[in-house]
Amino acid sequence: MKNRPSRSHSNRAARYFARVLWAAFVLAGAFAPASFAAAADDAQQVLRVTAIPDEAPTELARKFEPLGKYLQAKLGMPVQWTPVTDYAAAVEALINGKVDLAWFGGFTFVQANARSGGQVTPLVQRAEDQQFRSVFITSASSGIRSLSDLKGRTFSFGSQSSTSGHLMPRSFLLQAGIDPDRDMGRISFSGAHDATVAAVAGGKVDAGAVNISVWEKLVADHKVDPNEVKVFYTTPPYYDYNWSVSSRMPAQLRERLRQAFLDLSADTAEGKQILDLQRASRFIPTRPENYQGIEKAARSAGLL
Repeated sequence: MKNRPSRSHSNRAARYFARVLWAAFVLAGAFAPASFAAAADDAQQVLRVTAIPDEAPTELARKFEPLGKYLQAKLGMPVQWTPVTDYAAAVEALINGKVDLAWFGGFTFVQANARSGGQVTPLVQRAEDQQFRSVFITSASSGIRSLSDLKGRTFSFGSQSSTSGHLMPRSFLLQAGIDPDRDMGRISFSGAHDATVAAVAGGKVDAGAVNISVWEKLVADHKVDPNEVKVFYTTPPYYDYNWSVSSRMPAQLRERLRQAFLDLSADTAEGKQILDLQRASRFIPTRPENYQGIEKAARSAGLL
């Protein structure tokens, strides 16, 4: 008969396994505490989550960590953060079943829904996303005071698939009689809102368009001086970001997930921390019809 391992040996092995799992979380961004992973079997579900990379990867991971803990506790399953390299990768990850939940901009939701044949369901949006805006920024010394002053100037959008950093700013420029590709000197795509701000602040471009909430956060954190980089135009409002899932997700889990977001309240310490990081006062239900205006703008601009 083989000797059974001692209880102390088993405990040491368990502690070692837990340390390995925690290291994997720190290095890879996965959020699945050892207590869950040690008990997991092949049948246990994991909620895999991603977000469009509209900010630096470290900022996205920082914003998600307390939300991941909260969702894990509410759903009773491990939650894993899955970073992606660009907006298109976020779309492909959801429609190909690589992730279960994705933070999309309005345009990336429209793209994902179109690519999947209507098989993407928007669950919730921030209350602020009902009346979202973009801001156009420039150096205080540039002489740019209006959209018409952008003719002949260099300009940066964010990602090509960004709602607030490209699609809607382009749409409002076209409405103002300015074709960015024809009327501006040089167009570039920074890839993210904070990168656009850095490009304007560093003099790499004359002006740029960014997400208003990212702009306000950078100003509040003293990462940009509004006396040196100023807003010269704020767009009309439009619907924007949401948390979306594949329509293949079981209805019961989908509703539990939706309710978890709706239950977040600034009246609790945990809720306030999560909502502050998400730049939200609260989450509210949303529906595909809210993004029809964005789809129309994308088709008009030849981007869909």
